[in-house]
Formats: sequence, structure tokens, C-alpha cells
Amino acid sequence: MSHRIVIVGGGAGGLELATRLGRTLGKRGQAKVVLVDANLTHIWKPLLHEVAAGSLNSSEDELNYVAQAKWNHFEFQLGRMTGLNRADRRITLAATIDERGEVLMPERELSYDSLVIAVGSTTNDFGTPGAAEHCLFLDTREQAERFHRQLLSHYLRAHANQGDTTEQISVAIVGAGATGVELAAELHHAAHELAAYGLDRIRPENMRITLIEAGPRVLPALPERIGQPVHRTLEKLGVTVLTNAAVSQVTDDALHTAQGETITASFKVWAAGIRAPGFLKDLDGLESNRINQLQVRPTLQTTRDDNIFAFGDCAACPQPGNEGRNVPPRAQAAHQQASLLARSLKLRIAGQPLPEYRYRDYGSLISLASFSAVGNLMGNLTGSVMLEGWLARVFYVSLYRMHQMALYGPLRTLLLMLSDRIGRSTEPRLKLH
Repeated sequence: MSHRIVIVGGGAGGLELATRLGRTLGKRGQAKVVLVDANLTHIWKPLLHEVAAGSLNSSEDELNYVAQAKWNHFEFQLGRMTGLNRADRRITLAATIDERGEVLMPERELSYDSLVIAVGSTTNDFGTPGAAEHCLFLDTREQAERFHRQLLSHYLRAHANQGDTTEQISVAIVGAGATGVELAAELHHAAHELAAYGLDRIRPENMRITLIEAGPRVLPALPERIGQPVHRTLEKLGVTVLTNAAVSQVTDDALHTAQGETITASFKVWAAGIRAPGFLKDLDGLESNRINQLQVRPTLQTTRDDNIFAFGDCAACPQPGNEGRNVPPRAQAAHQQASLLARSLKLRIAGQPLPEYRYRDYGSLISLASFSAVGNLMGNLTGSVMLEGWLARVFYVSLYRMHQMALYGPLRTLLLMLSDRIGRSTEPRLKLH
């Protein structure tokens, strides 16, 4: 019987790993590769802020798991993992309910020889009163599309108003990390596009965007030399940036800070902090940390079970030589870990020692919609090179193309690029439905 590899989570890392293993071990019959996800389609998570603003049509950029599995020699199982039996090497998938409330698939179990958990992360509201009830989140495609529908509905209602008064719209974004910053810029861009299409009862200057950060500066996880030009660009775009402002409570129409300030907003988005899904905590005795991440060794094996691996945002992986710090939850880390695990699982089947993961920081790029991009590239030969403007935007777009290359291969990625180029000349610049 061939080795059975079950990968839970079809995000960027999990899907890339399943594709790589399917093309090698699966195609040769050396292993049975199974990918499990609660959705039928995949969209690259760093693009969700564009889906929310309408800059990206998610139905055109999504990938179907069933088709990807067929093309790349792995199996796809629709389901959400809820339990683990380490002794019997089985995972439990919850029953799948359709839109009518009927059971599409009952609760079931899947067996494994090697289990890889790559379920990503969700936004951490830190238990802030009212955040869960009154804020929008951008963890999933459905949440991003919900934000876009509400934003568009607001504009359409204003457009239907026969009065002469110009209406306003206010958006407050909690968290000035990459998601918050990029969303603020995309919304400013969307305001101009909506006005250009005739929905001009709300003028671009009357979309009030406030970015709220508890720390002393925007992009706190990135070097200050990146944060400073981003801050300046946001202010030029008319975005109000509040730093050292910790949100203590969220109500139906406002956010309240610990410093006593009140920010009224019709749209409130929480984009601060991450945590792994709650079901990982104490999952059949596996070790986890305070934000539910599974503790792993440098081989990416969980600390209490060599048969179970975890990587990406849901794993707390130590950085050798950087004591007390874990690998940051970034897309490039998940990509690197997927590449390592594609080799490691082949070695494991052959009974050979596994390599250890070492994080390599290749820099950071932040998109400010079509206005600009800022970032730095890091390499052995070039050191750290600061990029800004058009060139930074080109490199930013190339990150998504690299993700597509890993999933589709060079030829299909080239065809997708051509299709996108043609589509821009025949479709609206913003999703209007």
C-alpha cells in the first residue's frame, strides 16, 4: 500500500504542497496525496483587500480544487477538520451542510500516514468588546465579497437619492499592517473609479478613511524605512492615520480608543493581529501556544508527533539563531516551507533524515493600489534594495505570478497573463455588482 499523505488546508502553502507532491509522488504512484478544504475554490489571501474594494473579480481569479486535483494527480476532499485521533492516525471531518440546511456529506474520518496541517490564520480581535459584532473581517473570500456588496449598496442608495446634497461615507480600519494599509489605498482608488462610472453622489474626497494603529507607526512588522514613505503616501491620498491609538470598544456607529477618542464610521474593518483556528488548541495532545498555533520543530514536525507536520500561519516555528522568535506569518515563509516539505515527505517515505527549515527574508512589498508601491528586496549579492513607485509595483505583481507559476506551470500562467491583459480592455476597471 502506498504512503497516504493528507494535507488539511488549501491556502497558498497547502495547495502548493499538494500540487508539488501530486506531480511527483502522486503521478508515480509512490504516495496517495489528499487535500482537504472547507471550500471548493481557492483565491490568494493577499488579494482579499482587492476583492473587498472591487479592484479584483474573485470569480475570475479563483482556482477550483477539483480541477486542480485532476490535473495534478492528487485527490480533493471537501470538508472541515474538527478532530484528530493520533493513535489510529485518523482525522475527523465535520458534516457538510448545503444552502438548504440539508446534509450534503455526513461526518466522516480520513486515515493518514503523514498529516500536514496548513489551515492558516484568522484575524485576532483580542477580545475587544463589540469587535466581533460590529466589525467586518477579511479572512475569507466570502467576507471580502460581503464588504464589497455593502460598499456598493451604499453608493447605489446615494445615487438613487434625488436630492442635491452630496453624501459622505466613512470607513475605519483597525490595524496598520499590510492588510490595513493596502485596503485603505484600494478604497481610495475605488472611490475615484465609482465616481468615474457615474456614482458621484459620494465624491472621492467625501470618502473618509481612517487607519487606526495601536503602535507608534504604520507597518510595525516591517522596517521603519518602509513605513515612513507609506505613511506619507497615505496622508497625500487623504487617509487619516492615527498611531498610538488602541481600540478599546466598538459600537454600532463608532470605535472608541483607550485614549478617549471616538471615531465614527459607517464601515468598520478589523485587520489587526492573527491567531490560528481555535480547534488546534489541545488537538489530541498536540502542543500549541496562546494564539492556537501548533508548536513545531525546525523539521516542521509537531513537537509531540513525528507523523504530523504543520506550517504557515498556523505553526509556531522557531528561528535558529534568533532565540525566542518564531518565523513570521508571511506568504514567503509559507512558500518556502511548502518547498521544503515537498522534499521532506519524499525523504520520509524513503526512510531518510529530514532537513531543517531556515527562514530567509527576501524583503517586503506593500501595494498602494494603482498609485504606488513601496518595499525592499533582500539578497546575498544585492543586500537590501529600497524600491518605490512603478518598479516596486512591478515586483509586487510578480509575487502573485510566482504563486500562479507554482500552481499552473509556466505556459498556463503566461496564458492567464494574456487573458488578464485582454480583459482590462473589455471589462469595467472596478467590479460593479
